[in-house]
Amino acid sequence: MQPVFRFAPSPNGHLHLGHAYSAMLSARMAHESGGRFLVRIEDIDLARCTEALVRDCLEDLAWLGLEWQQPVLRQSQHFERYRATAAELEARGLAYPCFCTRGEVAAAAHGRRDPDGAYLYPGTCRHMNEEARAHRIGAGAPFALRLDMQRAMEAIGGSTLEWQELERQELKQHELEEAGIARPVAADLPRWGDVVLVRKDCPTSYHLSVVIDDALQGVTHVVRGQDLFEATAVHRMLQVLLGLPAPRYHHHPLILDGEGRKLSKSEASTPLRQLRMEGARVADIRARLGF
Repeated sequence: MQPVFRFAPSPNGHLHLGHAYSAMLSARMAHESGGRFLVRIEDIDLARCTEALVRDCLEDLAWLGLEWQQPVLRQSQHFERYRATAAELEARGLAYPCFCTRGEVAAAAHGRRDPDGAYLYPGTCRHMNEEARAHRIGAGAPFALRLDMQRAMEAIGGSTLEWQELERQELKQHELEEAGIARPVAADLPRWGDVVLVRKDCPTSYHLSVVIDDALQGVTHVVRGQDLFEATAVHRMLQVLLGLPAPRYHHHPLILDGEGRKLSKSEASTPLRQLRMEGARVADIRARLGF
């Protein structure tokens, strides 16, 4: 099977050096393994992901010298697919409506947080009876859809829940077949609580859409930052529940700023576009990132 790699940015801001590193690493691993390299636009946040930012994102990647196969999948064009999958999980009794506000979740969490840093959801709406749920939905109360983690664990029974983590950054084709190291994940899942599958403002979530699209696109190797390492436990759970194949994963070190913080849009890290306007060349970017 030909390896398939992907870079999947969310265009809710401009790309920075951390994105450049992840994209170039994925592209290089695809090239060295004789595989294909894809770009996917994860634009489910319609309020912040604008067409201008999508164009700028693709322009920045092209400026770096990257080439990818067409067409580019846009998640915002596939909401019906996500809705159908979420409805399937709900029909199987594995997901339920949650009406809690962020403030209510924070108050009920008593300071406990999930691996992503969000307040840990205590399962408040999991125990709501069907009549109460129907009444609130009929009254137009906004709700998210959450995975019932306990029922999900019961549903998979004795299924193997682990993933193959590629530890090295530079892998040749034969090494891709041999360098997998199993990571058990079952013990990690309770730390996530009942994760959101469908947001109140969007018919999907990152967790749900990413596993659906990786399977749809035949992605065999997921290269992404270490900050998403813990989320892989949730993704493996969803892949098993939905009967989807398991890619191999490589979670690379993050690019940090001068104060030791990871580069991020929320921290207003310097965009690639600004570096380019200030005179940076592609060769400068590659040398700075070790390419």
